[in-house]
Amino acid sequence: MDILIKGGEVYTASGFERRDIGILSGRISFDIDRSFDKCIDASGLYIIPGLADAHVHLREPGFSYKETIRTGTMAAAHGGVTAVLAMPNLDPAPCDGASLKEELELIKKDALIKVIPFGTITMGRKGRGELSNMEAMAPYVCGFSDDGTGVQDGELMEAAMKKAAKLHKIISAHCEDERELKPGGCIHDGAFAKEHGYVGINSESEWKQVERDIELAEKTGASYHVCHVSTKESVRLIREAKKRGVHITCETGPHYLIYTDMDLEESGAWKMNPPIRSAEDRDELIKGIKDGTIDCIITDHAPHSEEEKSKGLSGSAFGITGLETSFSAVYTFLVKTGVIEFSDLLRLMSGAPRRIFDIPGPKDYLSEGDLADLAIVDLNKRYRIDADRFYSKGHSTLFDKKEVYGSVEMTFSEGKQVYPFEK
Repeated sequence: MDILIKGGEVYTASGFERRDIGILSGRISFDIDRSFDKCIDASGLYIIPGLADAHVHLREPGFSYKETIRTGTMAAAHGGVTAVLAMPNLDPAPCDGASLKEELELIKKDALIKVIPFGTITMGRKGRGELSNMEAMAPYVCGFSDDGTGVQDGELMEAAMKKAAKLHKIISAHCEDERELKPGGCIHDGAFAKEHGYVGINSESEWKQVERDIELAEKTGASYHVCHVSTKESVRLIREAKKRGVHITCETGPHYLIYTDMDLEESGAWKMNPPIRSAEDRDELIKGIKDGTIDCIITDHAPHSEEEKSKGLSGSAFGITGLETSFSAVYTFLVKTGVIEFSDLLRLMSGAPRRIFDIPGPKDYLSEGDLADLAIVDLNKRYRIDADRFYSKGHSTLFDKKEVYGSVEMTFSEGKQVYPFEK
């Protein structure tokens, strides 16, 4: 269906400009002197590139009680996200051609938007042992990750980087040195943990493995991406590595940029890995997104059942949902407060992830001929987030009941309306 969107503020290379925009054969067109099958009035609304989330857990196959390809991509579309990279915390974990096939078939059958999976780094996603069959998976995956598990053996990670480099694929690493962890660690090892008697997760468990992997990436020439950066030390290490020309990129999440460990409450909604850290860490993360050290803002959307998230900070599963709140949270708490510009939001949440992982679609702005991955948003609409109305099966979020701006009104993926959902 060819669609004309009239009267909106379209985000182009010149910024927002009021103009009509067409969707022709699944692509963006500014040539509107023709007939269209459908016309949408976007007066008072803003038309932006669809977001691309480089770190999402869709849970299927293996854990469909937490999320499915269908519910996860519905949540994404609701949040203005038109492409996601799916992490391999699955059963079976995609570590060879056969184990990847089931996930690919589910994506083909049920995904509403573009979903590109990661293959694992190690067999079984164990972070040790032997490498996965990267060659068999390479044509079908965006890269390789053992997310949820740090690769504990430096020699194994070096071998993984060498193989990934030959295949022209990226290594996306969950950095966690298990030697630094204490049993029962559940939140940042900081003031809140000490005041309330919790076992902490120290910063060294993250940044020491980042430091190791930077050395390996420099040695091997591999493209290396650091998942969900949370510590000031990691940011500084990555900043210096970039200055030396290491092929390194990284990401962080809205929750790490907005909250600190002193905001924590006795609720499973505040439990994720890595944890929300100190004000000093948050300030360095903000500096990192402003100076270009941090490339992407991702959600690390990690849904769990209500029962799994109902056991407080100590007993709940690690992980929160984010696909349906990321745009409004970043817009409200970072753009409207003047921390970053709107152009930065689109670079961090659309353009950069697409460039790093070669995801098709518009980058930082909408151009003639781009795939029609776009969202129509109301930047002036103030609303209260209600987790009970999420399309995701996971309802655990730090933004429930928060007043925010930036409502996603419509989402299109490759020219097809994917939100609101057609009946």
